[in-house]
Amino acid sequence: MQILTILPINNWIYFVIYTIYAITILGTIFIIITENRNPVKSLAWVLVLTFLPIVGLILYIFFGQNFKAKRMVSRRIKRKLRKRDYHSIVNIDDLPLSEESKQEIKLCHSLCSVPYYGGNRVKIYTTGADKFEQYLKDLESAQDYIHIQYYIFEDDKLGTRVKDTLLKCARKGIQIRVLYDDVGCWSVKKSFFQEMRNAGIVVRPFLEISFPQLASRINYRNHRKITVIDGHIGYIGGMNIADRYVDGLKWGTWRDTHLRIEGPAVQGLQLLFAVDWSFECKEILSDSRFFPQIEHKGTSGIQIAPGGPIGEWSNIGMLFLKAITNAKKSVYIQTPYFLPTDSLAKALQTAALAKVDVRLMIPKRSDSIVLRLASFSYITEMLRAGVKVYFYQPGLLHSKTLIIDDELCSVGSTNFDFRSFEHNFEANAFIYDQAVNSEMKRIFLEDQQQCRRIIQHYWRHRPFIQKGIESIMRLLSPVL
Repeated sequence: MQILTILPINNWIYFVIYTIYAITILGTIFIIITENRNPVKSLAWVLVLTFLPIVGLILYIFFGQNFKAKRMVSRRIKRKLRKRDYHSIVNIDDLPLSEESKQEIKLCHSLCSVPYYGGNRVKIYTTGADKFEQYLKDLESAQDYIHIQYYIFEDDKLGTRVKDTLLKCARKGIQIRVLYDDVGCWSVKKSFFQEMRNAGIVVRPFLEISFPQLASRINYRNHRKITVIDGHIGYIGGMNIADRYVDGLKWGTWRDTHLRIEGPAVQGLQLLFAVDWSFECKEILSDSRFFPQIEHKGTSGIQIAPGGPIGEWSNIGMLFLKAITNAKKSVYIQTPYFLPTDSLAKALQTAALAKVDVRLMIPKRSDSIVLRLASFSYITEMLRAGVKVYFYQPGLLHSKTLIIDDELCSVGSTNFDFRSFEHNFEANAFIYDQAVNSEMKRIFLEDQQQCRRIIQHYWRHRPFIQKGIESIMRLLSPVL
């Protein structure tokens, strides 16, 4: 008589655990494939889950889930806000701009539903010291309200100066709202923001991380840097509120770019803040006082383009792509991290091969060694196509700018990488003005004097081990 062999209880437990684990891994891979994402990104996740299953599963739970299907605010609320925002509708075809700029404006309107604002004055800041000196003066001059949104709002010397200025304004009866990113401010003491709350300032974290929302929220950060003062003065760019943006780092300076805007385009910044505020606080900032009629202050045309994981399209990535493919003379890019999508990499190569003057400026040394190595892996193919690559030497280049030909430029919070295009909530000002473009180009060429140009022969002979590490980091770049 055949005797059935019964597995010991411990073996059965292991068998069940392994089976559940294998089903979970395979199920996760199936979900990734059926979501029809970017195939490069999908493949990166499949490789991580296959070869590092435990680590990969944890990483996917926290960083891989798709946020696209979610909606920040209802269409009704957006319509209500935009009714306040649309004070003047312009005929784009009648604007005294190139056909390429008109195409860019139309694309931005189609993607983001944002208008073109004419008649703005733009001030460009390239140092934190200059920007925050004027910033604090503008805060002190507020008469009605201040809206502030930053990825990082540190409780250091600069952060304390900004906080003390806001407390002073609050005592004068100024209505103040502050929105900060929860992960970006994890190191900030709770008492820092509580002091502002005690003074009547409304302070809220964006996408606060708490269980059970931890896994679905931690990968989607609000990277925007926006301020609106009385609806008449606005700030947008790459600088957060922290000492390093003024004092630099131990190993070098901090080079960044930020804009001060006066004119109708401030309404675009206000609309963006109002949408984020409505999502977090359920308060709709649609009163006419938040969208006042603003006289023309200058000659710059501006669109304020939001980017983020919510929505059908990769807004800012597609706007960059259109601008680069439209370029006839030059494309100048400054970015701290260079991890382009395949379409953007091909666009830069195509432009360079067509004898457009394409220049890429990135820092020689970065605040993230992983992103630095991943960025370096793209340089060879750029050089091969004729892209001029420059390493900024004095310190960390944190500026995020795109300068196209003689009329268009973009400044904002968007890095030239997967995370900014797909995961972070970003904001960029697209400026249509020859004078501003000329000034931005002058600044770029001035920075170029402090760079080392990378020569293809030199770059090809870097150590083999370094090339291998860069290639490994590149495989992970879509999920970084």
